[in-house]
Amino acid sequence: MFTQAGVMAIEHADFEGVERLALVLGAEITSTFDHPEMTKLGHCDLIEEIVIGEDKVIRFSGVAKGEACSIILRGASQQILDEAERSLHDALCVLAQTTKNTRTVPGGGCSEMLMARAVDELAVNVPGKESLAVEAFARALRQMPTIIADNAGYDSSQLVSELRAAHHKEGAKCEAGLDMEKGTVGNMKELRILEAFKSKLQVVVSAHDAAEMILRVDDIIKCAPRQRKGGHDHGH
Repeated sequence: MFTQAGVMAIEHADFEGVERLALVLGAEITSTFDHPEMTKLGHCDLIEEIVIGEDKVIRFSGVAKGEACSIILRGASQQILDEAERSLHDALCVLAQTTKNTRTVPGGGCSEMLMARAVDELAVNVPGKESLAVEAFARALRQMPTIIADNAGYDSSQLVSELRAAHHKEGAKCEAGLDMEKGTVGNMKELRILEAFKSKLQVVVSAHDAAEMILRVDDIIKCAPRQRKGGHDHGH
């Protein structure tokens, strides 16, 4: 009926998509046409059909609220797409949590270097072999800025050495971290490179728990091979 009247219509739309669309357009979902005057209509500037890869999609642009967007993930295989979706989901969850708990810490490896410096100072005062474990924890923390530099294609040895020197020079109030746009050490507060405190805390606690669980395993547990019983001996 819509098509006959010259009105664009979408057939076989899933209900979840219709709900999201109604929220974005500021419309109400109507199941009957008994009282059209009571129906709240949604608005947008442009509705168009575009092609992404081999799929046709309908794009709604210029919505009044501007509170939603669609993110298209493309990859060579389903495994890559699944991994990208999980990473994106994690990032969105961090953003959602940060809007509730707005505490932030400097990013770019700054927080890890501050923690590593504090752990190094503790290791000096720990007697016996326990100090080796404390030092190992500090080395593990310094791996984060190393990985950040490696992923950006810069010389991690050079950058992490400069970063460590800056932290030892300025002390506990140091805000130096890695600026991967320029490939240098910069001030994270001035560059506004920040991370959610809650996310950073959970990362450190989870890594510590995982390492402790591995160390608690004293022996290798394996299943003994099942013995064959009641078999017939076939002689030649």
